[in-house]
Amino acid sequence: MNRNEKAELIETLQSTLSEAASVVVTHQTGLTVAESSDLRGRMREAGAGFKVTKNRLTKIALQGTKYEDISDLFTGPTAIGTSADPVSAAKVLVNFAKENDKLTVIGGSLDGKVLDKAGVEALAKLPSLDELRAKLVGLLNAPATQVARVTQAPAAKLARVIQARADQLQ
Repeated sequence: MNRNEKAELIETLQSTLSEAASVVVTHQTGLTVAESSDLRGRMREAGAGFKVTKNRLTKIALQGTKYEDISDLFTGPTAIGTSADPVSAAKVLVNFAKENDKLTVIGGSLDGKVLDKAGVEALAKLPSLDELRAKLVGLLNAPATQVARVTQAPAAKLARVIQARADQLQ
């Protein structure tokens, strides 16, 4: 890899890191092509990215970003997972690591706050942004439905009283 390629890789990593809300650092040894493709597919479905990185270049790319404090995690065969949603990369990588012992989550960062392995696992247990939006819509929709029922109830009762009176008069 020549200097231009290295500079381009560093620039790409910096732009990826600047757009990410969370970064998860993993060690991966012995993943087959099929396993790696499966993991990348899961990450894409979740709106996240997974990249095997060169430690030295990644440490250079981390300089000047909010993730600069995790540069100590880059030793050995590392790969990073990034996502704009703070939870999705952690969720997919933790679940994949449970299924496959060739991938190990070693730490990460959430908007510049360093997380250890337990912190990343706790982050993975949180609901994703889409799940939170769905819950919020459900919560907002429930009171509206109840209000509609309450406002319709007196009108229905009044209609039944008028009908009963009309039946009595006949």
